[in-house]
Amino acid sequence: MKKNQFEPYSNYLATMKKAGYVPRKEASQKDYDRIGFMSGLEVHQQLLTDKKLFCHCPAGIFHKDEEYDAEVIRHMRPTLSELGEYDGTALMEFKTKKEIVYRINNENACTYEVDDTPPFLINRQALDRALEITILSKFNVVGEVHITRKQYLDGSIPTGFQRTAILGVEGEIQLKNKKVRLIQLSIEEDSCREISDIGHRRVYKTDRLGMPLIETVTYPDMVNPDEVKEACDYIRFLNRSTGKVRTGMGAGRQDVNVSCKGGTRVEIKGVAHTKWIPELTHNECFRQWSLLLMRDELLSRVKSPEKWKIDYAFLDFDAFKITHPAIKDARDSGQKLVAVNLPNFKGILSWFDQPGIMFAEEIADRLKVIACIEKPNMVHTEMPQQIITPVDMEIIKMILDSDEEKDSVIVFWAPEEDVKTALETIEERCKMAFDGIPNETRKSFEDGTTMFERVLPGADRMYPDTDSMPIPLAPEHIDNLGKNLPTDVADRLSEFIKLGIPEDTYHYLLSKNLYPYVKLAIEELGVEPKSAGKLFGQHLKYVDGHFDAGDGFTYDKILELIKFLKDNDLHCPLGKKMLPELYQHPHMDFNSILTVINFKKRTKEELFAQIDFLAEKFNQEAINNTKKNKADWIMGHIRPMAEGNICLTELKSEIDNRI
Repeated sequence: MKKNQFEPYSNYLATMKKAGYVPRKEASQKDYDRIGFMSGLEVHQQLLTDKKLFCHCPAGIFHKDEEYDAEVIRHMRPTLSELGEYDGTALMEFKTKKEIVYRINNENACTYEVDDTPPFLINRQALDRALEITILSKFNVVGEVHITRKQYLDGSIPTGFQRTAILGVEGEIQLKNKKVRLIQLSIEEDSCREISDIGHRRVYKTDRLGMPLIETVTYPDMVNPDEVKEACDYIRFLNRSTGKVRTGMGAGRQDVNVSCKGGTRVEIKGVAHTKWIPELTHNECFRQWSLLLMRDELLSRVKSPEKWKIDYAFLDFDAFKITHPAIKDARDSGQKLVAVNLPNFKGILSWFDQPGIMFAEEIADRLKVIACIEKPNMVHTEMPQQIITPVDMEIIKMILDSDEEKDSVIVFWAPEEDVKTALETIEERCKMAFDGIPNETRKSFEDGTTMFERVLPGADRMYPDTDSMPIPLAPEHIDNLGKNLPTDVADRLSEFIKLGIPEDTYHYLLSKNLYPYVKLAIEELGVEPKSAGKLFGQHLKYVDGHFDAGDGFTYDKILELIKFLKDNDLHCPLGKKMLPELYQHPHMDFNSILTVINFKKRTKEELFAQIDFLAEKFNQEAINNTKKNKADWIMGHIRPMAEGNICLTELKSEIDNRI
């Protein structure tokens, strides 16, 4: 998805550097300390259970987007709190006038999913698995589970709230160089899966809705982007080490909270991959820093920000030379063309706050999200390539009485019913610029940039669930859950180092929870530790990335393969060649796999007998006849036949001795 409507200035990096921006590859801890980098995490992980959290529907059954049995349509509206106030997020969502559509499959949804019946008792399998991870994360476990409601007004949950319960408080994890404090761990029901969000219509699937989920929340203890990723990886590895959480696309998601000195907490929602985190957090911190500098510039121009306001005028499409397709489409569909003057904003719309992204995009994003005007939705006077001709723009400035030296002009197009919201949105975002950083959540992109998603919810959006009774947790039950926990991630890393397992395998071994299999290969099957680590952490990783796993493949198959090699006096390196076939065809017997890869059993004597013949052949054909070249040439010819039949080190030694 391209976030910029038009190409940005080519010199944006130089412009950003003037504002104190440092590219991530050049940034040091000194740079992060200078701008006050601070970050915390909210790591979500689906639990591996048979049923959903508060009903008896099966968990983990998904359908294609176009496969559904019924649609339910709803409209969300805000309600007053006990204090007579509206939540900011609720008001923003109400402004969008969204029609929320839920696509439902009979197989994995019931009347509870659509808020027509109260919840069932909490899924005890899910609760116990969440409690095990709570203990493993060194939290203080609560004595009684109180289920509460957390408001969600974007339509992702039909009830408008998510049922959630805190299970533990004040835990910690041990990173390489520091401890990170954990605030709490909660169990909650997952939200719907978004299918599309276009105009005033947002579509969800309910297959994911209600699945058990845990959320681990950290303190903002991370002081650079790499620490944020390390902490997130650690929590995900720890969750997976239990073998009781779901894996795969969408099963684990994280929200990252970032702020800088003088800024405010901004939440980057739904980061799909931990590898995105360093670039995202780096750019977000500097985005805030840039906006603070922009605020100072605006305050130097405008002495009374509270009196600042926009001016606007409706334009006649036919009065201008229109060539841009988006504006032509707007004219042909009967939309309105509106010009907006921004007093004293000269140079602000082209103020860069992210790599390649100007402040004008902050306004365009909100027009898309709040006013529901799809991009491209506006042009302005500070674009590097003007869409409206200079002559027409001069006419527009005259209509607005715009000051050429001080003001900026935006021209947007929208259906008539969305114009009022669009004007309010433009003025609101510009007024926020005088304060600095808006409280908001932002959507993440793979390139490390973000865009506005919604207003950050208020702190008081949680309240007791009157449909659910408190659940007491007996101390002896907690003690029993803590008896068979896996070893801590930090201990696993220490053991990898002690065993000499290559460092480049650690991430894959921990992310796939392969530690138990590596241990079994070493301790029960006698595989040399380094070889075991490479088999699971390098060779399997390669196969996993290049082939699709056949139905029925499990990691136990690899242990069976190692045992087969041992029992048949075959050397473990042969497993590397057999692994792709085993991965794709897990039900094929091992002898058949050997046939497929053209392996032939040969004795040591047969292989050694080749050496003298090849040495003589080399003497006849070689140009550069050195001992090393000769040994390498012979080894290259015999190796394909030797792999699996003999230790290659032994073969190399024999070749060196004979020549």
